[in-house]
Amino acid sequence: MTNNDILRRLRYTFELNDSKMIKIFQLAELQVSRAQVSSWLKKDDDKAYEKLNDLQFATFLNGFINLRRGKREGAQIAPEKRLTNNLIFRKLKIALDLKDDDILALMDLSEFSIGKHELSAFFRKPGHKNYRECKDQVLRNFLNGMRLKYHDKVTATNGFEWPVAEDKSAE
Repeated sequence: MTNNDILRRLRYTFELNDSKMIKIFQLAELQVSRAQVSSWLKKDDDKAYEKLNDLQFATFLNGFINLRRGKREGAQIAPEKRLTNNLIFRKLKIALDLKDDDILALMDLSEFSIGKHELSAFFRKPGHKNYRECKDQVLRNFLNGMRLKYHDKVTATNGFEWPVAEDKSAE
């Protein structure tokens, strides 16, 4: 899966318009234009398509965490220069405040079976004896489960209102 594909899926799942996406980038201290966002969301075969690099996508995910959970006190966490499916999975778990049982329920919605021990292996540090690389199929099914759970809520309420945490850095 590409960063652009995941970004498109997140945009669809949570019905994020361009302005909301720009705000998410700003929450992680990156200024982007509407044209940039638009080019990242284009299909791969479109002439205006622009590849979303790991640093930019990590910044978006950090902004998504800030939107959902609030900014941490102190300096903004630096975005990773290299993303893996494991890091993307972890950042989405943090942003949505998901516990293992919540993730397993999302996987069940997507009709993808995974065990609790297998799931915990994705969140271990590389090099740990029980670390396991998250393959595209696992991440794709997780994103599909998110779509099945959250998109219906977005559509039912005619727009999903994120509970934005208070910005503690301004105090």
